[in-house]
Amino acid sequence: MKFTLQAQDKLSKARAGEMETAHGTIQTPIFMPVGTAATVKAVHMHELVNDIQAQIILGNTYHLYLRPGLDVLQKAGGLHKFNNWKGPILTDSGGYQVYSLTEVRKIKEEGVTFRSHIDGSKHLFTPENVMDTQRIIGADIIMAFDECTPYPCDYNYARRSLDMTHRWLKRCCDRFDSTTPHYGYDQTLFPIVQGSVYKDLREKSAEVIASFEREGNAIGGLSVGEPAHEMYAMTEVVTKILPEHKPRYLMGVGTPVNILENIALGIDMFDCVMPTRNARNGMLFTKEGIINIKNKKWADDFSPIEANSDLLVDQIHSKAYLRHLIRSQEILGAQIASLHNLHFYLWLVKEAREKIIDGTFYAWKEKMVKVLDQRL
Repeated sequence: MKFTLQAQDKLSKARAGEMETAHGTIQTPIFMPVGTAATVKAVHMHELVNDIQAQIILGNTYHLYLRPGLDVLQKAGGLHKFNNWKGPILTDSGGYQVYSLTEVRKIKEEGVTFRSHIDGSKHLFTPENVMDTQRIIGADIIMAFDECTPYPCDYNYARRSLDMTHRWLKRCCDRFDSTTPHYGYDQTLFPIVQGSVYKDLREKSAEVIASFEREGNAIGGLSVGEPAHEMYAMTEVVTKILPEHKPRYLMGVGTPVNILENIALGIDMFDCVMPTRNARNGMLFTKEGIINIKNKKWADDFSPIEANSDLLVDQIHSKAYLRHLIRSQEILGAQIASLHNLHFYLWLVKEAREKIIDGTFYAWKEKMVKVLDQRL
């Protein structure tokens, strides 16, 4: 993987860049639609390409490992061939999913034993077998196996967890570097900075992660319930330390405002389930603010979903019609709303990139963050 910085904002740390991978070039800053189980929920691949203009999507190691399973993925020739997505893919290592299974998992130095949420069967994830699993899945960018600490988190627990995550990272790198890709193209390993909301732990972790000199770096353990100001503070601490000439990925973030504020702090890559999950519940993100399409005020609003959007469904369907579909729990409602929200997120990061390049990002960002949080 190759990363090139193309422009930097003078009034913030925002930057525009380009990442070259085996499955295509990604222009940053970028948002990655989440395709947890080999699909972005309610969205066809041709819509991801043509309507949303996604450049990279995310898959999840935990879910893919359990279903369809590694045998199926290997026989298919990897995830790209299995789901027919031609562009780059990033896989999360499963650390976050294991973290969320607090009732059915045990964390030890060797790794994590857990029970499947599907059938209760027992499994073990180690740094080594998670690298092997992601080799089989075949993502372009794979993540190190880490422990994602909860919020709030006791300082001593966060420190012990952090030290173990760093030991696990050494094992991940050793295994990754001693194995080869399955499908004839290169893969890239990103380590993950942890440390909860403790400045000294975040600084220590960022320094350790940078010392491994991988091709890109991620920041984990944020957007897990902490206030936004603590997220921004920890991101700022870490981006001061992580090398400028490598991409920085903030995992699991977030709202449109979160994304703009973190771009201003020097983040290049984002993912979040929010656009699709909230879409299925009738929440639309727009250039004027947030719409809860279930509200009665939209019942006889026959104006387009978003008049100044270039997305076809935004232009041809009315707010009243989408409200009817969502309230009736029609599958088409979830499809239209998911398309809309993902298209908006990709529009937002593309617009941010253009503003960084033309030197107007900071003023635009300050104006937009006031607008995007409004409830319409």
